[in-house]
Amino acid sequence: MRVPAQRHDGPEDTDLADPAFWQLPPGDRLAAFARLRSLEGPRYFAEGRGRGHWALVRHADVQEASRNPKVFASAPGVTTPEPARWVRALFGDSMVNLDGGDHAQLRRIVQRAFTPRLLAAAEADVHAVAARIVDDLLARRPDEFVSAVASRLPLEVICNMMGIPERYRPEIADRVNHASENIGVERGLADRLRIPGRGLRALARMQRMVAGIGRERRRDPSDDLISALVTANVDGQALGARQLGAFFSLLMVAGVETTRNAITHGLALLTDHPDQRELLLSDFEKYADGAVEEMIRHSTPIIQFRRTVRAENALGGRTFVPGEKVVLYYASANRDEAVFTDPDAFDITRSPNPHLGFGGGGPHFCLGAHLARVEMKALFRELLTRPRELRAVGLPDLAGSNFDNRVRALRFAFE
Repeated sequence: MRVPAQRHDGPEDTDLADPAFWQLPPGDRLAAFARLRSLEGPRYFAEGRGRGHWALVRHADVQEASRNPKVFASAPGVTTPEPARWVRALFGDSMVNLDGGDHAQLRRIVQRAFTPRLLAAAEADVHAVAARIVDDLLARRPDEFVSAVASRLPLEVICNMMGIPERYRPEIADRVNHASENIGVERGLADRLRIPGRGLRALARMQRMVAGIGRERRRDPSDDLISALVTANVDGQALGARQLGAFFSLLMVAGVETTRNAITHGLALLTDHPDQRELLLSDFEKYADGAVEEMIRHSTPIIQFRRTVRAENALGGRTFVPGEKVVLYYASANRDEAVFTDPDAFDITRSPNPHLGFGGGGPHFCLGAHLARVEMKALFRELLTRPRELRAVGLPDLAGSNFDNRVRALRFAFE
């Protein structure tokens, strides 16, 4: 992605808690993170009313905190702001907001449902869906990439894998957009009063929908993920209705959003770096895996997650105490000069590439990492080896979020 000219303010001029920071051009934000990484230790950012967080911006610190959940806990929530208690009570706790035994139990049930047969069928489906999307692309010649291509692949693949009937899918796509379009985005007063309700209504409708499908699958199981989840038996437990709804919401919002954004940024990166595009085309199978990893590192679909300190711990030059909040800035860790040579460069041959685009390891490492990689590789194979002159036009329309590197739209053309 093209990086506009950078400002050269000092670290004291950077405020990660100020919504205005997230409206800055990407180059300015990356330069600010570089200045924060140069400090002796984490910096504190006040969020008002006695609240605030310590920013973990170095690769080593983000990775260590990710792998130490007993000290840096996900509960009560990883997003900023944290989910309200009544929201958690109504919709259930998402897996990303759980720790310890609760998280381990839920993850075991989900992992048990991902059988080798189901995963093999999902991978085969990815290639079929990618080919069908590009067939449609060549026939219709649309000019907006997110809606025509990037959103369709992960949505169709996940719906196929879950066993969502076709009649529900248009509404699910609409609900996913409503539920996620303003996460982490500063809005005016009217929107702050209105849009969260719309997002919660969207989640509620999705959860009611999947709960109904779950009841059907309990009575008459099929060869799909919902059936596996509601009939799984791990220590005598399967997913209940609320757990199934929370997992489905996580899978749709997180799985669809992150993959679609990585795909969209990927097209922009290949357009802006024609040398890398030509290298990839020279031997797709040789370079494709590295290209996918570098797209994820460079774009970092999830910008940050929050943690709550549960026990005293020294990290990054500071001793943290229980009750403090830290934020893991993956977008900064993936540009850390101590780990990545020339970190702002887009280099599909970068090796090693220990990016934290799927988290920093530990129990919360992304469940969908393998599927996202398969989806991206399959789609770019179809996009680049058939319509070879597919190009992004102009800059991606970014949402200005402090949570995910969301792209609202990207124009493209066949040259």
